[in-house]
Amino acid sequence: MAKDSVRERDGFEVQTTARGPFLPGAIVVVTLGNPRDKFWGMTLALAPEGLSLSGVELASFEDFVVMVKDGEAFSPAVVFFPMHRIERIELDLPDGSLPSLSQRFLAKTGRDPAGLLNPAEANSKIDCRAGPLGSAVNPAEDPA
Repeated sequence: MAKDSVRERDGFEVQTTARGPFLPGAIVVVTLGNPRDKFWGMTLALAPEGLSLSGVELASFEDFVVMVKDGEAFSPAVVFFPMHRIERIELDLPDGSLPSLSQRFLAKTGRDPAGLLNPAEANSKIDCRAGPLGSAVNPAEDPA
């Protein structure tokens, strides 16, 4: 059973649910309206105001897979979608014999998408694939 709690935010009491399928870290597919678009990624936060997500447009999914597979540097988008644009949020789960996008990503790249889409993990590691246009520096290790 979900455990509800009340917290105060900006002078208002906000009801929150302690458990649910769309908690931070869940890999989801989001369908947006006005303009129509789809996004695949990791839920960072879901609130009455909207959804924060780290991921890529579904139309760019295959390009993202190729970039990761080829070892190119990349940065998933960290975006916020206001609730009025969200038509549907669904967990990235397999459908019968069809694999989920996460399973396809893992099969093609050999890498777990959750680790790549998590901004906290991505920012805590040095990206050794940084090209000549820039160097990757871990702020925690920067002596300056």
